[in-house]
Amino acid sequence: MSEQQPPDPARSDPGKDRSPDREPDGVPPIHDAERDASVARTGTPGGTGGEAAGGKGGATGVGAEERAREGGPARRAGWREFRHSPFLPAVVLILIIGAAAGLFAGSYTYAMADPTPHHVPTAIVGRAHSEQDQRAFVDELERALGSTLDLRRYPDWAGAEEAVNRQEVFAVLRITGAKRVELSVSSASGASVAELLARAGPEVGERAGVEVRVRDLKPLNRGDPRGLAIFYISLAAVIIGFVGAIQLSVHARALTPVERIVCTVAYALLGGFVIAAVVDWLLGALDLPFVTSWGILALTMFASGMVFTMFNTLFGRWAMVPTWGLMVLLGNPSSGGAVSWPLLPSVLGAIGRWLPPGASVNAQHTAVYFPGYQHVQPYLVLGAWALVSCAVFWTWRHRHPGGREASPSPTAPEHGS
Repeated sequence: MSEQQPPDPARSDPGKDRSPDREPDGVPPIHDAERDASVARTGTPGGTGGEAAGGKGGATGVGAEERAREGGPARRAGWREFRHSPFLPAVVLILIIGAAAGLFAGSYTYAMADPTPHHVPTAIVGRAHSEQDQRAFVDELERALGSTLDLRRYPDWAGAEEAVNRQEVFAVLRITGAKRVELSVSSASGASVAELLARAGPEVGERAGVEVRVRDLKPLNRGDPRGLAIFYISLAAVIIGFVGAIQLSVHARALTPVERIVCTVAYALLGGFVIAAVVDWLLGALDLPFVTSWGILALTMFASGMVFTMFNTLFGRWAMVPTWGLMVLLGNPSSGGAVSWPLLPSVLGAIGRWLPPGASVNAQHTAVYFPGYQHVQPYLVLGAWALVSCAVFWTWRHRHPGGREASPSPTAPEHGS
């Protein structure tokens, strides 16, 4: 009979020899993991050192970092939502409109509020009894004008008058005798220049002891005593030209490129006719060479409309910004319609005639007052703007926001069906 072994105390009582690091049923202890996490957070076991050194600073720092990490995606999501909402373009438009208002007022005030002559081309005929007396009179006139007269000598009156008709000079100084001068101005060449010269001439003559007689070689139409009607009809053609293109892009968006160009030609022809008819036939403000003026107005409207269409192709919904800047802020004040080119600031006077508004005013002005002396340059400028705009639009027509898909061709019915 085998001898029974006494029970092992360690086995019979598991609690006696249990390690303090062991949990019942072989579950590993958790306090070591907690202690390690506490050390990682606070730098001391149990967190007592961190709390003693900084109170709750460790916990607060961790919370701030977590909130910062959580706030970043929220801010990015808010910005994405704002970008795709109608409020972003609304805010941009508010800023653009505010800037445009200031620029509009500033450009017109800068160009027109205080016109000052700059190198006024002036013909001179005849010789004074004394060159010294002539120079003294011219110097006094330049001081009164605050400008320099660009004197060009002509052998006789016919040559000087021809220069006025070719719009090479704005006035003629003819010396008719000792201490006598005839100052011939041309209101049709530039009403503002003629007005300044006609006012300053007699005042200077009185101071210099010279008798000055003023006459107007090319007076304005009776219905347009200030010489602004040509500026107004050109301004109407420019603005209605690109407004018409805007309306086509909004209300006739599905037009194909060819249809869009044809519609621009159509409203340009009709609009030019109506402008000329109202100003000439209805109001009688100008005696227009009707067909020529109609053609200039129609070409102006077409060029202006196609300039917007070009910018709409390049810049999409923001096309109004460059169109307004080119045509209204820069083009109209520098056109020479309200203030003649010799009175404009030099930069505006140089670039104005190369823009559609200035070319339109120039062509219309010559057609009305100097019909036998038309220049080709303003027509070339208008034609170039229209051609370049059409070429850009046609080349990148796939980028234009308008147009429509080609309709599928109807299929022929099968035989026997």
